[in-house]
Amino acid sequence: MLGFATFAIGTDEFVLAGVLPELGEDLGVSVATAGQVVTVFALTCAVLAPILATVTARRPRRGILLLAVAVYLAGNVATALAPTFATVLLAQMVAAAGAGLFVPTAAVTAAALVPPDRQGRAIAAVTTGFTAATALGAPIGTALGGSLGWRSTMWFVAGLAVLGLIGLRLLVPARISAPAAESLKERVAPLKDRRVLAILATTLIGFTAVYMPYTYIAVVFEPATGGSGDRLAVLMFTLGVVGTLGNLAAGRLADRIGGRGVVAVALLWMTVSLALFPLATGAFLSALVMIVVYGAAAFAITSPQQHRLITLEPGSASVLVSLNAAILYLAISLSGAVGAVGISWAGAGSLPLIAAGLAAIALLVSEIGHRMSRRARTGGAVLAEAAGTVPAEVAPAETPGAQPLAAEAALAEPPALNASDASGASDGAGPAEAEPPAGSTPFGKG
Repeated sequence: MLGFATFAIGTDEFVLAGVLPELGEDLGVSVATAGQVVTVFALTCAVLAPILATVTARRPRRGILLLAVAVYLAGNVATALAPTFATVLLAQMVAAAGAGLFVPTAAVTAAALVPPDRQGRAIAAVTTGFTAATALGAPIGTALGGSLGWRSTMWFVAGLAVLGLIGLRLLVPARISAPAAESLKERVAPLKDRRVLAILATTLIGFTAVYMPYTYIAVVFEPATGGSGDRLAVLMFTLGVVGTLGNLAAGRLADRIGGRGVVAVALLWMTVSLALFPLATGAFLSALVMIVVYGAAAFAITSPQQHRLITLEPGSASVLVSLNAAILYLAISLSGAVGAVGISWAGAGSLPLIAAGLAAIALLVSEIGHRMSRRARTGGAVLAEAAGTVPAEVAPAETPGAQPLAAEAALAEPPALNASDASGASDGAGPAEAEPPAGSTPFGKG
């Protein structure tokens, strides 16, 4: 049931990209302006998610889940009835507040409902709702918007929220024992580490590049779809499925060669594919092929990035991945803002090229972060040798993938397209790390 409710939440986040032309035409704004709905929703989630999760951490889980979905429902009903674009923005901020509260709470609840050895699967079941939202919810909503108008899409999202609300009330236990809460200060403390900042910066820049073509997919591929909502829905469905498979494969590959290597290959692949986008948007078949090529790499950095954070500081895994989730929301918001500027300056055809440049910058930042981590490991080994000891984190015995860990619970991601397993190897060719403490989750302990 938590997974279905996450599906309802994720559908709103992703479906808006498919109905921007209809929304803009109805409310008398440009597509670039309409795209700021995505920016506002994601930015609100990024800011409020850690704050609301901290404030409500000690309250009963089911009550918080019901409150979150109710707020989300109210925001989407208000969006469907909104007479002006300004009202749409305000209504989506309300919906985003509910979404930002629900996702980390759902992950913590899922972990608390099962034994420790099944927490990874429980959280994965919850966050799989985002995968379904991308591959099913967003295409269905886009098709509805193309046929019946964008308001029908919002009523569809509201209907999903009602079903989720009923299911949560009936199926989630009233009393759930959750782990001790972390303070907001504890959640942001890892930002003092430059290695962490480099990895989070890679997430921010890389996913801004990923989501820019997705946010404006309707106008980027308009020559190929001819404005058909059905054809656009096919492209979105294909991207969701291929992106999910790519993320799953990347998570497994990260166990073998380390997160840094997978991220480097994915960002290079994405840079090249985005640079080739303008050659493939003129016809539907070539656009479909390009979606497959782009999608295979676009979301392949999701799990490896979480993998890098967890193996960097295993004891702070839950906090680090929670920060990564907030940064991901921020990247989605930036994709709408930067994309709007690109459309205004050079047209929709320029967006893939701008995204390609951002992907190349993300690759550079990722490699800088890797060098920081390597220098830190080398420095730690030298100090340990001088003291006559070798700390566990620099012990040379392991190689990537040699010692799988039971840390899947920390690898589920919130607004991303999928949760996948990624554990056991450190960033790059570093050693295996200790698993996160019992009861930790990607969104913190409360």
